[in-house]
Amino acid sequence: MKNLLIILTLLLAGIQLNAQENAGTYREELPDIMLDSRSSLHLISPQPIRYVDISTHEVVGDLAEPNVLRLKWVPDTAQATGLHSHNLGVVTVIGEDFIAQYNLHLIDGAPEAGLATGFDILPHHTRPIHTPVELTTPELRSHALSLLSRRRPVPIRKASTYGIRAELNSVYTVGNLVLLDITYRNSTNLSYDIDELRFKIEDKKITKATNVQSIEIKPIWQLYPHGSFRKSYRNIYVLKKATFPSSKVLNVELSEKQISGRTITLKIRYGDILNADSF
Repeated sequence: MKNLLIILTLLLAGIQLNAQENAGTYREELPDIMLDSRSSLHLISPQPIRYVDISTHEVVGDLAEPNVLRLKWVPDTAQATGLHSHNLGVVTVIGEDFIAQYNLHLIDGAPEAGLATGFDILPHHTRPIHTPVELTTPELRSHALSLLSRRRPVPIRKASTYGIRAELNSVYTVGNLVLLDITYRNSTNLSYDIDELRFKIEDKKITKATNVQSIEIKPIWQLYPHGSFRKSYRNIYVLKKATFPSSKVLNVELSEKQISGRTITLKIRYGDILNADSF
């Protein structure tokens, strides 16, 4: 009986030790990336990059775009020329819900035919991490594109001025996020150069004796960047869920770049958000 207990104890200890060992990530398991002195290498992430760690001073990096990390080997002037290679350490990239790590190798003086200048972070290179993200950027983009693909309904709200018409096509919610599908139409012969779009919770009616209270809400994401449009412009905006009384409205104010400065305000009621569809 005593021997049986000893055997069981040893087995449990071995299982726990194996579990601890499996919890680690080892350098020999990481994918390899080759660098040389003649070109930069761009790591392309499926999500915006939140954090980067490069474990060597021989490699510098910067974010060329939110989802593109540019890496460049900084050669040592005292280093001998000719074909040589060595290990440069590890680069760690953290996205919205994943971590990816790669071994960096220098291979200088080799033929350029086998050296990549771009490297995609693939799903099997990543491990999931738990971060406080409501939805990842690819998920937001998927929901936004699904809204654009639907048949445009009768606008929920609309406003017009100076030949510019604003339409609230639909309101959707997912989790604690609100998605607004908004279209702008231009019936004039002048293109509209967007300066900014602002979302503000304000009083429905403003009198001279009333102190105007305005709370601005910043969108956390939008499908397309702002530019200019000649006839129509449609975009999806994502806001954090906010509550406000019936005496207030959510004003969506679109302003044009100077000198013209045409401005149009679309008023969205709280009931429009309460009656929103959901994914």
